[in-house]
Amino acid sequence: MARIFIAVLVLAVLAVAVLAVFAYFGDLTPQQAPVTVPVTLDVN
Repeated sequence: MARIFIAVLVLAVLAVAVLAVFAYFGDLTPQQAPVTVPVTLDVN
């Protein structure tokens, strides 16, 4: 039982470490593009 608990704990720590490395080194910036949409305003 202790081996399973240790294995799950090690996997959880590795998952947190991988997530932190991806957040630090990964390219998380969104792609930007100009957007032009015509807008009709009801002035009456």
